[in-house]
Amino acid sequence: MSNRGAPLNRKAATRLAPGLRPAVDPAALRTRVVHFGLGAFHRAHQAVYTERAAALSGEPWGITAVAPRSAKTVRALRDQDCLYSVTERRPDGHRTRVVGSIVDALVMGPDAQDVDALLADPEVTVVTLTVTEKGYHRSPATGALDSAAPPVAADLAADPAGPLGTVVGRLATGLAARMRAGAAPISVVSCDNMADNGDALRRVVHDFVRASAWPDRARVLDLMASSVAFPATVVDRIVPATADSDLAAAHAALGVRDALCVAAEPYRQWVLEDSFAAPRPTWERDGALFVPDVTPYQLTKLRLLNGSHSALAYLGAAAGLTTIAETMAADWGERLVRTLCAEVAPTLPAGHPDPVEYAEDLVVRFRNPAMRHLLRQIGTDGSVKITERWLPALRALRARGASTPVLELALAAWMSSTRPADGVLPDPAAEALAGCWGPSTRPSASVRALLRVLGAADLAADDALVAAVADRLPALRAGRVEA
Repeated sequence: MSNRGAPLNRKAATRLAPGLRPAVDPAALRTRVVHFGLGAFHRAHQAVYTERAAALSGEPWGITAVAPRSAKTVRALRDQDCLYSVTERRPDGHRTRVVGSIVDALVMGPDAQDVDALLADPEVTVVTLTVTEKGYHRSPATGALDSAAPPVAADLAADPAGPLGTVVGRLATGLAARMRAGAAPISVVSCDNMADNGDALRRVVHDFVRASAWPDRARVLDLMASSVAFPATVVDRIVPATADSDLAAAHAALGVRDALCVAAEPYRQWVLEDSFAAPRPTWERDGALFVPDVTPYQLTKLRLLNGSHSALAYLGAAAGLTTIAETMAADWGERLVRTLCAEVAPTLPAGHPDPVEYAEDLVVRFRNPAMRHLLRQIGTDGSVKITERWLPALRALRARGASTPVLELALAAWMSSTRPADGVLPDPAAEALAGCWGPSTRPSASVRALLRVLGAADLAADDALVAAVADRLPALRAGRVEA
């Protein structure tokens, strides 16, 4: 009997060719890791490392994945017994394999009690997060938790045992319950693209506890200080949004339907601060790197890879292009990556990877013809992303009196993309950004206003920078990238 059209599940997985099956028996795993953020990146990155670590160590490291909002994704994953496939898009041919490290999936709101029970479970010793930069609800000016933000304020006023709207609130209340119960230490690992992401996560979680009305909040904070570690990390793998062609390719490779297949580039990297408070998967068996300080790796990745990615996204869109590979094929694409890396390299700390070699690796990765990474996907939430990716380097360079033509060009392209008449990209500050443009507003005034929305009043006061960015806008509006 043909299983064409049948769904992927554990029974179907046993009939796959050995090279397509999970590296572990999912039935032999149990939840020892909780992950917030059930997106494609987690499924193509941390879940893959965890599966390989379980397979190579023989330890039962299973993941329960918590979706902050998407009940649809959770239902689809449960329908497949939490199995899904990852296809590596290679120029010489795709490679597909089913991943089995996720053993359960929950929705953060409706399943609040189950999530809290797991966070208090002594067997759970690691929590990981991929909730994007905006999921931390940080003040752009201070980096502290923005307790006045409506979702955060609502969580602070809500019954902590009930549904909460923010991951920070759910995590803080769950960890507080663990502390009160005297459970074992735990490590909470941010895998989002932020400088000092471990400290950033620690701060917003502690800020939530501090801002709560809990009578024992001081004791909870004291216990968390000694029992909850927040290691910093660097994660790297390009994972485009899943397209219909990916669904078809997974079906062709597996012979069964996989509604949650993921496609990714072959390259992946994970660098972690070696400061865990409790047992963890031996991710190093699959190539993860544990180091005393991730800062050189983190800033290199943020400012060179993520910074180049954002620059290509906004400049490519201005030129009417759709994907990173198309943008790299433009006569200015590869040059932009190399010159941006060279411009930003002096801001990196000692011990970072060689920026010239890193740039050449980026060129190869970005121009992979098998990848279809949409500029629109990369360009979303720009007001949050570029404050991490561009502005610290821009400040450092201008403080030294260095020229910053590539960052100015990239900044102008982002600003041009915020014009309300152009169908702006999704952004948490979309309304404020749109308000910076008016029919009689001078370009320099719009530039200053946009920089203030980013929390960069210092850069808005830099007349030379404002003029240079404003001067770039007309060409970009005409679809010309003068790199």
